[in-house]
Amino acid sequence: MAVRRFDLNVEEMLDNWEVHHAVREIIANGLDEQTLSNTSDVDIFRSEGDWRIRDYGRGLRIEHFTLNENKEKLSQPSGVIGKFGVGLKDALAVLHRRGVDTWICSRYGVFHIIRARKHDFEQIVTLHVEYDDTPKSIEGTEFVLCGISDADIAQAKSCFLRFRNESVLDSSHLGEILGRTNESACVYINGVLAAEEPNFLFSYNVISLTDSMRKQLNRERINVGRSVYVERVKALLKAASSETVKATLAEQMLSRHRGDQYDELRWIEISQMALNLLHERHSVAYVTQQQVEAHPDLVEGMRRDGHGVVVVDEREYTRLEEQPLLGGPTVRTLPQYVTEYNESFAYSFVDRNALTADERAVFDLTRHILGLVNLGSDLTVRISETMRLGIDDTNGVWDTEIESIVIRRALLGDPEEYAGTLLHEAAHATSGYADLTRGFEDRLSTYLGRLAIALLEWVENCLEGYGKPRDTGPAARRELGVEKTAPSIQTGEVTFETAAAAWSPALAKMKSERNIGLYVIAEAGTPLRLGAS
Repeated sequence: MAVRRFDLNVEEMLDNWEVHHAVREIIANGLDEQTLSNTSDVDIFRSEGDWRIRDYGRGLRIEHFTLNENKEKLSQPSGVIGKFGVGLKDALAVLHRRGVDTWICSRYGVFHIIRARKHDFEQIVTLHVEYDDTPKSIEGTEFVLCGISDADIAQAKSCFLRFRNESVLDSSHLGEILGRTNESACVYINGVLAAEEPNFLFSYNVISLTDSMRKQLNRERINVGRSVYVERVKALLKAASSETVKATLAEQMLSRHRGDQYDELRWIEISQMALNLLHERHSVAYVTQQQVEAHPDLVEGMRRDGHGVVVVDEREYTRLEEQPLLGGPTVRTLPQYVTEYNESFAYSFVDRNALTADERAVFDLTRHILGLVNLGSDLTVRISETMRLGIDDTNGVWDTEIESIVIRRALLGDPEEYAGTLLHEAAHATSGYADLTRGFEDRLSTYLGRLAIALLEWVENCLEGYGKPRDTGPAARRELGVEKTAPSIQTGEVTFETAAAAWSPALAKMKSERNIGLYVIAEAGTPLRLGAS
């Protein structure tokens, strides 16, 4: 056996590599050998003052220092880091340049990295392997790194997923989705750190590489551009079966309005997926900003029905609308909500004769109430025991399909509620506008004006003795609480303002007895000019 020198044909190179980059390549080779030979885990330890990296594979040979494609590694579809002989030679060159003395031992002998003159070209100095081919009794390969710091070893180890405390959230044939534990998320390729992504929601380990990815991966495998792995990251997310991953994506869509949006959610395929996941887990409705401004009534209806309103952009909305045509799920968009809303109504109409006497008394005020705002008998008003399936909190509706105002029966127990709901729905029926619109607000304002005029005219008529209560004697006034103002009324020394004040206690008493509507309409009589404008 003899000591020979093997020329690596390498001068000083890779100025952008630090010591830990070179150590990373040595560790990567050991991990590859572990995978290919199915042997024990790689050990990284300090002994006799030097750091050692030891695998338990088949052992390094002098042939491994040549720059050739490794056919064995190329045949592996995944799990293997290196494919060419570049990494080892680069690593040895960097270590030598940085002052780290490197010795390698396997059963095939001892390898030491030195600088020497090229054979027949004495003026050229290159790196050589000084090779003692005396067989050694050692399993696998051990690298001995003399003069390297603990920090460099720690930094090199941090480049590998297996040495980091990362939790696996989801796993598939494409790779792994990992929980984010550091300030920046990390992207690994076959377990080796390829890039840091400060605005990624998850970390990823890509183990199935496309031909395009293999071509784009640069020699250094550091600062790999996002274009290399972005499609694989999308595929990992779309293939995820983990409930944790799905729930996290869904919840992120709810927080977008705060401006906290991770980069994955900016990709249209992933945002669409997340919106579908959110719809599966929460009662939500999707609208665009334009729809919020154009249909505030419907948006308010969504909220009132217990749906969370999620504003999406036009591109997301279009994809959500189109996905059922491509076999995807139907989610609640604005048209879908309108359909659900209309289908939720299930009336159980009650005939007038089936009402109680008190209910009929209130229902019979209908024409008088409508008359207060100059509406005739052309509006159909119907009473229903029920209004909507599931969410039965609607008191009234103008139903264009049956061209009727429908009011919940329970409101007949409260004349005020009934009258207010009746006029509200009448405003819808006569204006054609929905809630929270200018047209509807204008119609309600018109009704308020007409009601104010009607009330003022009633007070004037009372002062003139036209349509006054039947009994205006002292006893009646005492019962109504207007004793103190009675002299003013009797003497005629009453202005309009004092008359209104005089009657207000009476009106309050009648209101408390739930008969103010009956009193105003029945006692005033038909001759009153109610609703005149």
